Amino acid sequence: MTDSRQPLRVAHMVTAFPRHDGDVITPWLGELLLAQAERGIRVSVWAPAYKGGGDGRWRGIPVRRFRYAPAAWETLTHDETAPDRLRSKPWYAVLLPGFALGGLVAAWRIARAGVDVVHVHWPMPNGLFGAAARWFSGGKIGVVSSFYSVEIRWVVSRVRVLVPFLKWTIRSADILTANSSATAEQARRLGAAGVRVIPSPAGIRIPGPAEILPGHAPAPARPSRDRDPAGLAEILFVGRLVQRKGVETLVRAVAKLARKRPVRLTVVGEGSWRPRIEAAVAGAGAENSVRFAGRVGERELHEAYRRADVFVLPAVYDDKGDTEGLGVVLIEALSHEVPVVGADIGGIPDIVIDGETGWLFPSGDADRLAEVIELVLDDPVEAARRVSRGISHARKRFSASGIAGALECCYRDAMC
Repeated sequence: MTDSRQPLRVAHMVTAFPRHDGDVITPWLGELLLAQAERGIRVSVWAPAYKGGGDGRWRGIPVRRFRYAPAAWETLTHDETAPDRLRSKPWYAVLLPGFALGGLVAAWRIARAGVDVVHVHWPMPNGLFGAAARWFSGGKIGVVSSFYSVEIRWVVSRVRVLVPFLKWTIRSADILTANSSATAEQARRLGAAGVRVIPSPAGIRIPGPAEILPGHAPAPARPSRDRDPAGLAEILFVGRLVQRKGVETLVRAVAKLARKRPVRLTVVGEGSWRPRIEAAVAGAGAENSVRFAGRVGERELHEAYRRADVFVLPAVYDDKGDTEGLGVVLIEALSHEVPVVGADIGGIPDIVIDGETGWLFPSGDADRLAEVIELVLDDPVEAARRVSRGISHARKRFSASGIAGALECCYRDAMC
C-alpha cells in the first residue's frame, strides 16, 4: 500500500509525442500531462526518437527519447501512425527489432529512475516496455495500460498472428483503461476484465455553465450564427479525409437533401481519401452543394462553425476494421454550440447520446442520415436543447481535470 500523501511519479510510455512546443501531435496527451502536473503528479514522457531527436522538455515536462535506428531512418512514428506506416511501406518492418530493443533500454532507464507507475499508451507494442520496466524494478512499479481502439482493430483484422501478444499485454497490466465503451468491449472480447472507461481529454475549451443555455429547457437557436439570407442550410464536416470518416455517406445524404431544399456541405480538412470523396460528389451530382475548404487556420475554422447549422461525423469501418475511437471533433462542434449528428459506431455514442445530446444514425445509411439532418434543420428549438445538454455532458465527462483525477485513482490502485 502506498502513502497517498506522497506525490506520484508516473512515466508515460507513448508512441508519439510533440517534437516541439508547436507540434500538433497528440494535443490531448499534452493537455492530460499538464492537468496531472497541476495535481502534483511528477510526470515524465518516454517516446521513440524522430530523426535523431534527443531528450528535452515540453512545457516543463521531461521528455526522454529512445533511439532505434540511424537518425535518417527514425520515421516509423510521428508522421503517421505506425500501423499506417507499415501498411503503406512494409519495408519499415526492418526497424521493428531496433524499436523493441530501444524500448527495452528505455524500460530499464524508467526502472532506475524510481517511478511508481508506468502508464502505457497504445499497448501494442508498448505493453512490452511497461512489463519490462516492472520486471527491471523487481516488481515495484505498477502498470496502467490504455487502449485507443486502433491497435486492437489493427491486430485483430490485419495481423492476427499477434493476437496472443495482444492478449498478453492485457494480462500484464495491473489496470486497464479504454477511451470509449466500444474500445472497452473490444478489449473484453480478448479476455480483459475490469476495464475502466476513461476518455481522452477533449483538448478543447468547453464553455462553463454561465456560457451555455440555462438548464435543459428549450431555448432559441444561438443568435450569433450567421444565417444565409437565401435560407441556405449549412452542413459541416471537419476532420482528416480518410476512409473511416465516411464522408461519402454524407455526400450522398446531402445530394438527396439538395433535391428538396437549399443546402451546402463544407468539408474542412485534407487527406489521402479526398480524390475518392470528390469522385463521390461527382457521382451523386452534388458539385453545386459541396465545398472543399481544405486545411484552414483557427480563425477560418471558427467562422466555419459559426456558419454551420449542423455538424456531422458520418464514420464507418475502414478496410482495417478501424473507426472513430471517440470522435473528439464532436465536442469541438458542441463547444461552438452547433448541433451534432454522428454514426452509431465506435466511441461516438459516448458523446452523442441519441435524443439527449445529439442525433445518431445507422453508419453508412445515407437515406437515414438525410432524414436526421432534416429533423435538426426543422426544429432549431430542439437542436438548441440538445446542444445545451451536450455541452454539460462534455464538461462533466471530458474535462482534463476530471480525467486526470480518474487516472490518479488508477495509478494508486495499480500500486497496491
